Amino acid sequence: MSRLQLTAMVVGGMVGAGIFSLPRTFASATGPLGAVIAWIIAGTGMYMLARVFQALAERKPDIDAGVFAYAKAAFGDYPGFISAFGYWIGSCIGNVSYWVLIKSTLGAFFPMFGDGNTAIAIAFASLGIWMFHFLILRGVQQAAFINSIVTVAKVIPIMLFIVLMFVAFKIDMFSMNFYGGDLTGGLFEQVRATMLVTVFVFIGIEGASVYSRFAKKREDVGAATILGFIIVTSLMVLVTLLPYAVMDRASIAGLRQPSMAGMLESVVGPWGSIFISAGLLVSVLGAYLAWALICAEVMFAAGKSKDMPAAFSKLNKNGTPVVAMWATSIVIQLIIISTYWSNDAFALMLNLTSATTLIPYFFVAAYGFLLARRGETYQVRPQELGRDRIISTLAVAYTLFMIYASGFKFIVLSAVIFAPGTILYFIARREQGKPVFAKTSDWVIFGLLVAGAVYGVYGIATGAIEI
Repeated sequence: MSRLQLTAMVVGGMVGAGIFSLPRTFASATGPLGAVIAWIIAGTGMYMLARVFQALAERKPDIDAGVFAYAKAAFGDYPGFISAFGYWIGSCIGNVSYWVLIKSTLGAFFPMFGDGNTAIAIAFASLGIWMFHFLILRGVQQAAFINSIVTVAKVIPIMLFIVLMFVAFKIDMFSMNFYGGDLTGGLFEQVRATMLVTVFVFIGIEGASVYSRFAKKREDVGAATILGFIIVTSLMVLVTLLPYAVMDRASIAGLRQPSMAGMLESVVGPWGSIFISAGLLVSVLGAYLAWALICAEVMFAAGKSKDMPAAFSKLNKNGTPVVAMWATSIVIQLIIISTYWSNDAFALMLNLTSATTLIPYFFVAAYGFLLARRGETYQVRPQELGRDRIISTLAVAYTLFMIYASGFKFIVLSAVIFAPGTILYFIARREQGKPVFAKTSDWVIFGLLVAGAVYGVYGIATGAIEI
């Protein structure tokens, strides 16, 4: 894959469902001031994380599919598995959010789709899942080429939205919305309420790192990560802030998702909603393709490194991880069915994706921190040591803050998913004739996961935890 294709994987992975939902999602929580602070925190933290990914890609070129492999290198086998499983399941949940938003978008034109959780909507999404499944089985390179084309196509409606929002800009409206209007709660709480959203829309920043084994040049991995980050961050900040200058905050918060469609309709009329909805369908389908590829690649790499059962390392004649792809599609299908009983399926999938993905991100930041602290690999370009220590420290602080900001509910729900997932680790260790948990710390981590899972299941059953 060229630098352009790797950059397209980053942009394609990041620009999906989230960016089209930003106006309402932010307006429900805060005004422009809180939004600016949230993006400064998120942008700075994710930039530091992107720089850690870049440094690790250059300094540890032997580690492929780095998201979980870095956790294993830093903390051992079971944390490595937790990172791989968390990243995979979080990505699967994120893929479900794409289908939920597609169904909700169609619901604006075809009432039978409702808000995306009707039986007909679920059947439609199921058909799409398996169409993409068999497309991907035909070969990764073919799918990556399609993703490059789709990435260009889906940025066009976003750019038009930004231009038209600038044209309709009203400074007095922006000023009125600046502090959040009639929102209750302090500025800190407003910012905290947006944090999981910013994680969700930044997920995909590691797209080039995941596909590092396909890169023509190793240095292209880091360059594609930074370039993709700059492009997407610029788009997301503008999509968030400009609507505040066109419509009052409460009205933006009341828009149907995807709220970008309602915003453009308020400026140019009904065709704006249709145009954005069409762009969203292209965008989300492209993002789903990119993320289905990433899901399968992570499980393949984990199977190859024996962190998952060996079956996941099996390739078909087209070089696609066939068992990993089947497992990914089946899990997505099951979660899609579960949305039938969810009160707000899109919000649940968005927040749960962010919470489960933060754990692997923390491990990546921590590994970068450990390398810099020990000076490992810094015999080459030692002048970068001080800079990388600062960057990795900030990346660790950011991921820990985000885990805190996610809230107790989603930490517990993550445990409900992680604990039973350990069955895969049990199988992988038995295949190798190794003890399941080699360290006391592994038992402690597993014990905490089980305790959290038990509490989570009890909370869901009694209604204390709403989904």
